[in-house]
Amino acid sequence: MNIENKIASQERTIDTIKSDARFKPTDAVRLNNMFRGRSTNEMLQSVFEDGLAGDIALVSSFGAESAILLHLIAQINRDIPVIFLDTDKHFPETLAYRDLLVERFGLNLVNLTPKLSDIEKQDSNGLRWSFDPDGCCHIRKILPLEKEMAKYDASISGRKGFQSKTRNALPRFEIDTTDTQGRLKINPLADWSKEQLDGYIAEHDLPPHPLVEQGYPSIGCSPCTSKVAEGEDPRSGRWKGWDKVECGIHEPTNRPLDDGANDPIF
Repeated sequence: MNIENKIASQERTIDTIKSDARFKPTDAVRLNNMFRGRSTNEMLQSVFEDGLAGDIALVSSFGAESAILLHLIAQINRDIPVIFLDTDKHFPETLAYRDLLVERFGLNLVNLTPKLSDIEKQDSNGLRWSFDPDGCCHIRKILPLEKEMAKYDASISGRKGFQSKTRNALPRFEIDTTDTQGRLKINPLADWSKEQLDGYIAEHDLPPHPLVEQGYPSIGCSPCTSKVAEGEDPRSGRWKGWDKVECGIHEPTNRPLDDGANDPIF
């Protein structure tokens, strides 16, 4: 064997990165159909125990009703990473509430902060929220989460369909369309009513977020969160005065699904 053939025989196949999406829309439809009519707890147990969604992280704002989902998850799997986007713009009450729930439920907290160089270059005076809330969210939420979520196949969110008109078609399972990775997004409380949430809090004696009783039914960063008047959508106090309904981590889902995936499940 000459030297050229010997070298060729020793060459290995070049490694390639698999770029296919983790999940496809048909996977979300299949999972919605699979768990139609089954309880939230049963669904979550199956997702974790049967590995239906791969590596999962829970993304929590530690907001108004976050204790419910965090309590549900903690009963099933306390090892799951609970990601909190520490934007440096939260209410002090939210940070204290985060620490309380982490201690009480034994959560595996992952506290994400924005990249210092991004803040210095794009929001050095900390006032970007006042003239460009989308840009502020991008720096302080989207970029840190995008980097962290590269590790996972799916995320769990605490969104509820009743919260606003832009969430009224929220399914339990959907594809995360904020990038091209094809991650699965799981919304365990999608079909829960306000009465169900209140009942769960009372049944399990869960601590409320201290700002709820002050008129904040949906709580985000302090500069962009206002009190809500009676009869308004719970999320109407977010970015009040701006044509903005989501921070960019989620997208509006206000179109009815024709596959029945959002049928009420009680």
